[in-house]
Amino acid sequence: MSDHPRQNNIDPTFAQKHDFSMPEISVTKARRGINADIVRTISDYKNENKWMQGFRLKAYDIFTKKDLPSWGPDLSKINFDDIVYFLRATDKKSANWNDLPQEIKETYDRIGVPEHEKNWLAGVSAQYESEVIYESIHKELTEQGVIFCDMDSAVRTYPDIVKKYFGKLIPPTDNKFAALNSAVWSGGSFIYIPKNVHVKLPLQAYFRINAERFGQFERTLIIADEGSSVHYIEGCTAPAYSTQSLHAAVVEIFALKNARIRYTTIQNWSKNISNLVTKRARAEEGATMEWIDCNLGSGTTMKYPTVLLTGKNARGSVISMALANTEQTIDAGAKMMHLASHTTSHIISKSISLGGGISTYRGLITVAKKAHDVKSYTQCDAMLLDDLSRSNTYPTMDIQNNSAKVSHEASIECLDKEKLFYAMSRGLTETQARSMMVNGFIEEITKEIPLEYSVELYRLINLEMERFVR
Repeated sequence: MSDHPRQNNIDPTFAQKHDFSMPEISVTKARRGINADIVRTISDYKNENKWMQGFRLKAYDIFTKKDLPSWGPDLSKINFDDIVYFLRATDKKSANWNDLPQEIKETYDRIGVPEHEKNWLAGVSAQYESEVIYESIHKELTEQGVIFCDMDSAVRTYPDIVKKYFGKLIPPTDNKFAALNSAVWSGGSFIYIPKNVHVKLPLQAYFRINAERFGQFERTLIIADEGSSVHYIEGCTAPAYSTQSLHAAVVEIFALKNARIRYTTIQNWSKNISNLVTKRARAEEGATMEWIDCNLGSGTTMKYPTVLLTGKNARGSVISMALANTEQTIDAGAKMMHLASHTTSHIISKSISLGGGISTYRGLITVAKKAHDVKSYTQCDAMLLDDLSRSNTYPTMDIQNNSAKVSHEASIECLDKEKLFYAMSRGLTETQARSMMVNGFIEEITKEIPLEYSVELYRLINLEMERFVR
């Protein structure tokens, strides 16, 4: 470690873009805590039918009986009775940024979402606290039959489609946080892409937590019909508070025959948030499912994007990066379930640990007995930037067919002090030199995401380098 004073190279404008909070506003707010009455109240707020309210109440009963995970990060600090499970910031949804309440409009202006929509997106959804407050989609996509709306609207407007897919990949019985989401879910995205329709520009959803002691539980459902394709991007931010908040989303994705879906996440929650997400996709014959997962910010993350390869020649991939800084535990990975023959999967995981942070890759490769000629490749690379940090790798393989070709590679490297010294001798500060080395380490990830997001990711990483407490 260098003994010279730490250089401060944070771009104040960029730092302020992420590290700010607005006064809490609400037109409807549930009282703190969780019980069956709160679940009914949330359903009543939304004027839901008996089917959804019954689904919620059964899920709540499952939640009360499920234990916290007995492995991974310590979740005992979560106080379920100290959280607000529903907060409606405004009573009307808008298709015009200027029609939003001033506090919300200013939030999204500072984050830059309207500019992204204007320049390179096919549609945008913005969730503030519990509900989506802004939606927009290109007219030509609507004319092609593409549906992109919030999940609450989908339950009312497209009940037959929702009932067919909702909760089928991730039932409430899956885990405690999937059960909690199923009981109190609100907001999220619903996407349906008709047969042979290709959405050329990305669709984006942006999730913002502003309130303290708050829980955000969006529910996302994506169906790409035969021969179609779509790229969906989600971004997440929240201000830092001294109190604890919870984010527990559920994402279900269905890639039908020969469809292609890419799901990109740029997560930048604050350290007071526990990010406990269940994401699962099913790829049918000839379909391709790609997860690109970038995890920064939250105090605790548990997230393992999964692909069920159920059809012949289906393909699945997970490309992920995690950065664990001081007082952060990022426990993330991937699951590939080869349930059909001639299926392939590819996993690349990059993790960076600094300031005593803990980064863990936890993966599962399953090959069913009936799945012949399966190919799967996993590559886990970790970088430690100091002697206090940790990196763990826990790969699990359940191979029941001898024709499978499955490989796993893992590497770990410490910060090369000679390279650091050389970079600093060329005029870079220590922080700039560290950032340059880290940026090179994750280049394999950043080249897979749109330029606007890769630039944002690099700047977030540079910000973490500056925040690194020596």
